[in-house]
Amino acid sequence: SNPIWLTKNYIKMKFTLLASAIAAVTARVEVSEVKADSKFGIDLLSKSRRVEGNADAAVDTTWVAGYALKFQGCHHISQWNAEADEAEDVKIESVRLARFRLCPIDTCSSSSVKGCGSGYGDYIVDMDTFLASYLENKEEVEKNQCEQYNYYNCNCDNADDEEKCEYQCYKSAGMDYCIENDIYGYEDEDEFELANYLECAQYGGRRRKLDGANENAGNGYYNEMYIGPYCSNQGGAIVLGAFTDDTCTEFADSEGGKTTFYTTTGKVLPYSSDSIVDTSCWSCQDEENKYYAKDTCTQVYATAGKCETNLGTSYPNTNACSYMSGIKIAGTNGIINSGAGASNKVASAFIGIFSISFVLLGSYVYYLKTKLDRGKINLSD
Repeated sequence: SNPIWLTKNYIKMKFTLLASAIAAVTARVEVSEVKADSKFGIDLLSKSRRVEGNADAAVDTTWVAGYALKFQGCHHISQWNAEADEAEDVKIESVRLARFRLCPIDTCSSSSVKGCGSGYGDYIVDMDTFLASYLENKEEVEKNQCEQYNYYNCNCDNADDEEKCEYQCYKSAGMDYCIENDIYGYEDEDEFELANYLECAQYGGRRRKLDGANENAGNGYYNEMYIGPYCSNQGGAIVLGAFTDDTCTEFADSEGGKTTFYTTTGKVLPYSSDSIVDTSCWSCQDEENKYYAKDTCTQVYATAGKCETNLGTSYPNTNACSYMSGIKIAGTNGIINSGAGASNKVASAFIGIFSISFVLLGSYVYYLKTKLDRGKINLSD
């Protein structure tokens, strides 16, 4: 597989999108219906954990080296599309957010839904930023794994064909991600590059010709489409879909665009069923110096909304705790479990009053009906 090289600036520029997307939902039960229009949402990510509690100090990220990143789930919110200039442009676009947890490396469990039970921080960030950080971190870890496995197991230095030797070594170990080039020439000239679609982008691959296309049928090809990541219906996975608009809000079909992509290209859309991310614990420790944290982790941390109540630090950042209390956490079976969402006391009170009033009114109606029925019986007598 080809390496995915992502720049630091890519993650930084996504901060603006997230800051305008998150809204306060302490009074909402259905997080997917939140409108990102509150001052709290806009200001949420402008605050991050400071050294010694000094608001003017730099963000302290040295401690991140001792933690691992674990995906917790994702969801969508809706906001006004400020770039909708044309009549056909989508006016309400979907903004996608991802939740993750930083767990101590020694206690982070890939098999556990929560990852860890203490000493952790919970964070939320826009999906594009999360994917950029996650995939670059994963690539660094896998690259190191490949080098270590090659050194201790492959013994290809003196082989007649070193490339073929390494290919077979990785294949036998089930480490296909270590193989950069297929030595048997099976690579697709129009290979799908995931890095090109970490955020919504127009599909740049080949498209099929329409049946019976001729010179009078325009360009004779299927319409253009856009590819981008989105949160699966259950919230436990991030997959790719095909869309008809440049905000990746309107699916190309009812199957998440999979059918349209296949009809258009003759190929299955990669990552349309299998999640781009998993629930493994991905270390934030630098591969070469364990006392340093990876840039991919420190950057996504700096831009994320934070809930560090359980981090065990003297100056926790809790600005996003209220918001994240309603975010759903992914389960091992792909089904999400609701977080301890904050309830709306006013709404609950009105629901209670309405329920009691409804019961009393029903009882009074029944009483009147019974009394009228008795009156009819007396009259007939």
